[in-house]
Amino acid sequence: MEGHLSLLREYLPILIFLGIATGLSVVMVIASLLAARQHPDSEKLSAYECGFEAFEDARRKFDVRFYLVAILFIIFDLEVAFLFPWAITLGEIGLFGFWSMVVFLGVLTIGFAYEWRKGALEWE
Repeated sequence: MEGHLSLLREYLPILIFLGIATGLSVVMVIASLLAARQHPDSEKLSAYECGFEAFEDARRKFDVRFYLVAILFIIFDLEVAFLFPWAITLGEIGLFGFWSMVVFLGVLTIGFAYEWRKGALEWE
């Protein structure tokens, strides 16, 4: 029984930490509700990033161009995410690593050219 209690004592700091974190989070949320003004103006409720009015029907159809722009973002995001580690290790991976990245960038360029040809970059 003493072995179980010593094992539980090892978890006591974690439980204390979780209790403090939870308590502090609740205090911060309550303090922000009390201190902040809870009457947003029309500018704050206006459409910001997506271009649609806030609090409309969620089942509304989206224009396909939004999906094409999302695919374009993924293409460039993947490119950047793989280019940084590749650039750092280029001296170690040699010629095979260089040509592998050239093939990868070629595939991404084909995807970009496809989106460009389909008119994803044209907004009317």
